[in-house]
Amino acid sequence: MNKRILITGASRGIGRAIALYLAPLGYDLVLHYNKNSAAAEQTLKDVISAGGHGKIISFDISNRNETAEAITADINENGAYYGVVCNAGINADAPFPAMDGDMWDRVIHTNLDGAYNTLQPCIMPMISARAPGRIIVISSISGIIGNRGQANYAASKAGIIGLVKSLAPELARRNITVNAVAPGVIETDMTTDLPADMVRDAIPMRRFGKPHEVASLVAYLMSDDASYITRQVISVNGGMV
Repeated sequence: MNKRILITGASRGIGRAIALYLAPLGYDLVLHYNKNSAAAEQTLKDVISAGGHGKIISFDISNRNETAEAITADINENGAYYGVVCNAGINADAPFPAMDGDMWDRVIHTNLDGAYNTLQPCIMPMISARAPGRIIVISSISGIIGNRGQANYAASKAGIIGLVKSLAPELARRNITVNAVAPGVIETDMTTDLPADMVRDAIPMRRFGKPHEVASLVAYLMSDDASYITRQVISVNGGMV
């Protein structure tokens, strides 16, 4: 059986790029989405066209019970995951004085709680499989240096880094690596409204990153060659930090 990898938020953006990059590498992909079923179906079709194979799974990562039930059912039917990519996330930007409680809660519950909700039902089956494994959590440059108007998003992504730093040593003896990838400004739906010229001025390479430039790093961290890399936060940001 091919190694199974769960990718959350696989219907678009960085998650979709990760799925397409991994598609020809022989993994059995489990492509998660929450609301956009058409985009998830298209991602699966493109994965198959690229020589890969997999399935679609749907749940709301901010809903702990729903997430646990969906993941547990998939594991019980098909076996433990070799890899998990926690990619799904949202933003709700505003200056802090204008950031209401709902904006804070939605981002924290989705991005930070969602990582816990996804990983918690995956870990023991991975341990019980007595085989190497890979956990990769998508953080952000905002979680490293912060960003004006993104206190909620930055806090959630910084929390993810703390999760990685704590979980990695717990799983190291099991040969399960745990790392964070922290993208900078990447060309996705989340960055289409940014003032391009102003943002580029803050990037030493003077351009936005491409989704495949993040996906290629994730693919490497999934590989056997990355078996001694754990507890790391690796940035893909064009030299911003």
